[in-house]
Amino acid sequence: GRYGSAGAHYGSGVDGKSISVHDRCMQKLSWGCYASGKIRKGTDIIMGRLFGTDGVRGVANEELTPQLAMQLGQAGAYVLTRENAHKPTIMVGCDTRISGDMLANALMAGACSVGANAVYVGIVPTPAVAYLTRKYKVDAGVVISASHNSVEFNGIKFFDGNGYKLPDSLEDEIEALIKNGMQGVKFPTGAGVGKIKYRTDAREEYINHAMKAVNVDLRGMKIVLDCAEGASYYTSVETMKELGAEVVAIHNNPDGTNINANCGSTHMGELQARVVYEKANVGLAFDGDADRLMAVDELGNIVDGDQIMALVGNHMKQNGKLNKNTIVATIMSNLGFFLMGEKNGIKIEQTKVGDRYVLERMREIGASLGGEQSGHVIFLDENTTGDGLLSALHLLQVIVETGEPLSELKKIMEVMPQALVNAKVPTHKKEKYMDYPEIAEAIAALDKKFAGEGRVLIRPSGTEPLVRVMIEGKDQKMIDEEAKKLAELIQNIML
Repeated sequence: GRYGSAGAHYGSGVDGKSISVHDRCMQKLSWGCYASGKIRKGTDIIMGRLFGTDGVRGVANEELTPQLAMQLGQAGAYVLTRENAHKPTIMVGCDTRISGDMLANALMAGACSVGANAVYVGIVPTPAVAYLTRKYKVDAGVVISASHNSVEFNGIKFFDGNGYKLPDSLEDEIEALIKNGMQGVKFPTGAGVGKIKYRTDAREEYINHAMKAVNVDLRGMKIVLDCAEGASYYTSVETMKELGAEVVAIHNNPDGTNINANCGSTHMGELQARVVYEKANVGLAFDGDADRLMAVDELGNIVDGDQIMALVGNHMKQNGKLNKNTIVATIMSNLGFFLMGEKNGIKIEQTKVGDRYVLERMREIGASLGGEQSGHVIFLDENTTGDGLLSALHLLQVIVETGEPLSELKKIMEVMPQALVNAKVPTHKKEKYMDYPEIAEAIAALDKKFAGEGRVLIRPSGTEPLVRVMIEGKDQKMIDEEAKKLAELIQNIML
């Protein structure tokens, strides 16, 4: 289809969520046992990949254990720094989860055991680690975070020395080393062992970088910030205050256990109400590690990642700052976003779901803006990963420079109604739905029906025995009915 319908041609199995260590396909697999080549008795499971679309993620101290964190520190430090003639250094930061210190220290111990030094910058946003890794010219960066997930989860993701997430090939090397028990790796003794340095000033460096990157005067603006009890609790509040805004901060008192708890970019209700109550100009919501942003206009309506990219991208284009007049988005961006691009002379490049795939395409074509509907927005001229603070400042810059309220600015894009229905199918069949003629014909018929005024997107879930049916169009009732009908057809034929 014109806007990438059917989905069979795109990376199947990518689900928009990180594929975590606790995936169904892995059940009760012990990663500690996996590292030594053993599987628990009675667990007859084919091993899945350790790294998902956003690092390694699982329940802290159960699946993502200190032992696994140490092994990731050893293998990661070795793979990422083995070609260095000097003693390598890895920077480590974390979000506000109570398990962060436990896992960070285990990981740093592992890095030190293979001769690497570690710099611990404490609680900072994920994009801060990406930026600081480049600024301080260290050899790699690591973030201990599970992003928008609840407190029991945690994760470990690596950046290379240039601040980019690792390609699959390097993650595979790290995983292979762990699986093989670190064979071939020399563990130094004496002066060869690494050491840990603690820095508390790094977050100020990140704030300064953000303010220099986006020159905006926020005096006269009233902003409600939802910090998700996460890593933005200090950086976002201080930045907005320094730029002159009147700040009303909510969920900015993390205690280690309340991260993302009914707050932040995945729970917007309280922020919407607070913006209206405070008569604020805008509301801004971050997730736990502050690499994504969702906004609320002055009327209390949500403004998602697609809308943020649309209005910021158009402003950048008008000012000659949108490289190639192109924005990179995923196949799951709303149809209204693609129509906005056509109307405003902006080319929209599509990728599979996942900000890493957006970033890869941005680098390939030299794009300066890309992101996801969920609020991961990448400004590649300023940082190498999704950055909630930069996204917020760019959005505020458009409001200030145009003098228009966000409720008007967001009208550049009409959000098309969506219907999403899941079809339950056997796991081993979910990639093969297009092999069934009746299903292929039904998808083709719907493609034809919605051509020009909607789209059909079918994709297998990456984590569950499901095929997801998503239809966009102008008539909510019609797309709801068609999505339900197609999902039932897929389920009945494939079960």
